[in-house]
Amino acid sequence: MKTRHLFLFIFLLLGFSLFGDAQELNCTVEVNTSQIQGSDKSIFTKLEATVYEFVNNTKWTNNVFENNERIECTMLINITEQVAIGNYKATIQIQSRRPIFNTSYNSTTLNYIDKDFDFIFNEFDPLTYSETTYINNLTSVISYYVYIILALDYDSFSLEGGTPYYEKALAIVNNAQASPNLGWKAFENDKNRYWLVNDLLRQNYAPYRKAIYNYHRLGFDVMSKDVVKGRSEVLLCLKELEKIYDFKPNAFILQVFFNAKKDEIINLFIEGTSAEKNEATTILNKINPANSNDYKKIIKGK
Repeated sequence: MKTRHLFLFIFLLLGFSLFGDAQELNCTVEVNTSQIQGSDKSIFTKLEATVYEFVNNTKWTNNVFENNERIECTMLINITEQVAIGNYKATIQIQSRRPIFNTSYNSTTLNYIDKDFDFIFNEFDPLTYSETTYINNLTSVISYYVYIILALDYDSFSLEGGTPYYEKALAIVNNAQASPNLGWKAFENDKNRYWLVNDLLRQNYAPYRKAIYNYHRLGFDVMSKDVVKGRSEVLLCLKELEKIYDFKPNAFILQVFFNAKKDEIINLFIEGTSAEKNEATTILNKINPANSNDYKKIIKGK
């Protein structure tokens, strides 16, 4: 049994109810069409339902998930332009969360907006995933982020436990190299789907995945019993992330990390000692300068 499931099995022993086998994700899907005027909106209702069914009813792993183990996540597709009938430009925001042991708190593992999302969808188009073939951009983008969600979740429960799912996301990227759609190729820019998964698998960025594991399992998961110990572990995680900054100051995955964790880290260290506050803000201002103004709250307090 995977470490993730061993850990979550404890919830059963503590009295959490099980409702039978389930798929891996419990994903809320929303399609926002506020920027589209004068078109039949019923197609977007169909799109929302189709993506929902695809994400929540596809079997993405070989593991057995119980209902209480399903990963909570959301996908917000914001339609920005109807290029032609059935042809759309959009953004997609992906958020995922994982439970913190022995609490009702859920920690955000991913909060990312992909702005390079264009796709074709007609009312009766099915969404079918293939591990070996690029079918269309809608299927590929959704499947890619499903595997990123899974990989981050597994990484948070066992050290580098998400590798098989990063590799599946990488396969989707490789299959899409001949696609005309944006977001899949290295030369487009250094902050897209290609670079996200490649960086997560690079040995030079191994401290990142170590930090993901330690942050959750050794940091937040122990806080119901020992907040001081948990906070000290999170501080050590920031030092791991500092290694990535020293290797590449503008590393894309650091931006992705702080998109998800900034507010949580601020709230944690506001309650810390003066020494912890000073050390944390020094590191945070160095490795995430874009949010330096927000990190002032740590020193000032609530």
